[in-house]
Amino acid sequence: MHIRSNRLVAAFAVFAIAFTSVSSVFARFDEGMFAPGQIGSLPLKAKGLKIKPTDIYNPAGGGLTDAVIRLSIGCSAEFVSPQGLILTNHHCAFDALVSASTPENDLVENGFRTDSRAGEIPAKGYSIFITERSEDVTAKIKAGTANLSGDALAAALKKNTDDLLAAEQAKAPAGSNVRIQMLNSGFFYFLYQTKQIKDIRVVYAPPRNIGVFGGDPDNFEWTRHTGDFTFLRAYTAPDGTSADYSVNNVPYKPKKHLTTSIAGVKDGDFVFVLGYPGSTTRYRESWSMKYARDANFPFLERWLDALGNSLRKVGETDDEKRIALQSDIASFDNSRKAFGGGHLRLKRSRVVEMREAEEAKLAAWIAANPARQQKYGTVLSELKALSEESNAAQMRDVIMRRFPDPNSMTVLGLVFQAIAANQVLDNEKRAAKLEEVKKAFEGREAAHELEMLKFFFREFDNLPAGQKFKAAEDLFGSLRGKARRDAEAEFANTIANGYYANPERIAGLYGPQTMDFNPEREKIKDFVRGIIAERNAVNARSQKFASQIDRLRLLYMQALTEMKGVATVYPDANSTLRFTYGHVKGYQSREAEFRSPLTTMKGMFEKETGINPWDVPEKLRQLHNARDFGAYGTGDSVVVNFISTTDIIGGNSGSPILDANGHLVGVCFDGNYEGLGNDFYYDPEKNRTISVDIRYVLFVTEKFGNAKWVVDEMTVVGGKKK
Repeated sequence: MHIRSNRLVAAFAVFAIAFTSVSSVFARFDEGMFAPGQIGSLPLKAKGLKIKPTDIYNPAGGGLTDAVIRLSIGCSAEFVSPQGLILTNHHCAFDALVSASTPENDLVENGFRTDSRAGEIPAKGYSIFITERSEDVTAKIKAGTANLSGDALAAALKKNTDDLLAAEQAKAPAGSNVRIQMLNSGFFYFLYQTKQIKDIRVVYAPPRNIGVFGGDPDNFEWTRHTGDFTFLRAYTAPDGTSADYSVNNVPYKPKKHLTTSIAGVKDGDFVFVLGYPGSTTRYRESWSMKYARDANFPFLERWLDALGNSLRKVGETDDEKRIALQSDIASFDNSRKAFGGGHLRLKRSRVVEMREAEEAKLAAWIAANPARQQKYGTVLSELKALSEESNAAQMRDVIMRRFPDPNSMTVLGLVFQAIAANQVLDNEKRAAKLEEVKKAFEGREAAHELEMLKFFFREFDNLPAGQKFKAAEDLFGSLRGKARRDAEAEFANTIANGYYANPERIAGLYGPQTMDFNPEREKIKDFVRGIIAERNAVNARSQKFASQIDRLRLLYMQALTEMKGVATVYPDANSTLRFTYGHVKGYQSREAEFRSPLTTMKGMFEKETGINPWDVPEKLRQLHNARDFGAYGTGDSVVVNFISTTDIIGGNSGSPILDANGHLVGVCFDGNYEGLGNDFYYDPEKNRTISVDIRYVLFVTEKFGNAKWVVDEMTVVGGKKK
């Protein structure tokens, strides 16, 4: 259910992506997350588009892209009225609802509604970013660098980037920010001009048993019956400039807002998506893919499962904590399922093997021509040697890169920082450090830290021979089974609840050390020194890999595209504005099972158990039984969700999905389980985008939520509004 960029996990996840068959992009498949400037080169009229490509993106302004925005929390969204009304996913507004909740009124559980703009509440911590300009500046950045290499090449690219950035920023309007980003190891350089609006408010959100219907069990599944939407609004100062929240602020007036169609979609209809997909690396080598399949993704699945389960226990006996932690738990659960399904998908689809076969063809193609040998001759052998050296201890390395985890291990993390710093501070600086440590202790959950320490100790025990973590083996290596678990739990408790579970003692590590011997204290310090030694070794390997990999990956991508004869490829996603197209279409999920592309409210009642997450609001049942659908019904029900072949990834949550006329027909919120692994490659037979139908959005808002004033503000076509 969550395809937003996961802020809690992204910093830890090391992604590895396969090179898809890009020669098919323009021929057969609905593949690609294209930059706005590439839209005009696509065969969209033949696919079914009825408007001009310049109606979607126009460098001079006025295209549909002007209405599509990025939320600061990593989602996409869109303006749907001239008064700054924003439509996005419920899970994208989740943090805003949590921050405004109390034990007496949980807005995630109960939803939020108001009768007018005066009752809209701040979405704390939220802002939006509007893309004013997107331009491929690769030629400008690479100008004059054809015959350069090494440091000279790096210096020339930096100078060209700095000069262009300074010139473009000087021309940009006040309040606009210009940046230039390198993509695909230097294959592309793009310029982006954006502006930020800081005052965002919640307008309407359905309750949990609509917005999160099906919960985690239905996450990444089809069929779905989830009303994953929320309305927000952007506000500015009276003069139109971005400003922090103020009662004097006024609704933002966007340059463009989307027209909404309630005519509906059907099987085979052309659709397209505009949004901000977070991250793909679809042009990677097989060794990166193997690392993800065999080491990184399986560990991430287990780690995220442990995080979510531990936090659930914390909230079981404290309703205030339960409310505060539910957003983190939802994010962990979502990512856990994504990584778990991702590594299974890579195995079952034999993606690594296909990539290796393509590399064999590439090697033969290079060897067949002396000029290609001179240009690309060693790229595959260098990639192989560098990757195998870097990944030699990959099962241990994926753990060590996340241990100690600062988000769940306050005590161990702070002790690690202090011993690694190896500093003796004067009294004034040590006092400041003490205040810093005390602040870090605020909100610490000792029980959570204890559970996560035990999880990591189990992971160390399960490492294969030759990749064991020495510091853990020194403590527990002579023990087996329950005896080892008991010893691990005892040591974990001395960390989470023992000598250093005290800010003053941690701050004391920055001062003169006592000569008194304390076995518990010294055992922890010795263990931390072992972590530091292993982390230093991991970092050294990572730095060597990073210092060489961009050059090799650039040559690798150049060689593959040259071999395939592809003049234009789409850049990897990087949380910037992208376009993808496809069709409403079902799929064969497994043998003897076909999934049709639309669901209705009738399916909610088929799933209903009366217990979270399959409980249906009584008013929704009454509306359905009375066939009181307003303008939004189709015969005996209302369409809830639909699927399409559009190519999306995390960050596309909240993206508008539009019909052939450029009208809003739904809001993207998920992908299907069979399509996981789409960071790596796109499978036209399996990959599907799951969207909430706009008719269900408006039906719930107007008929269930009694917020017709919100619908009346929108531009709606395709049916008679009631």
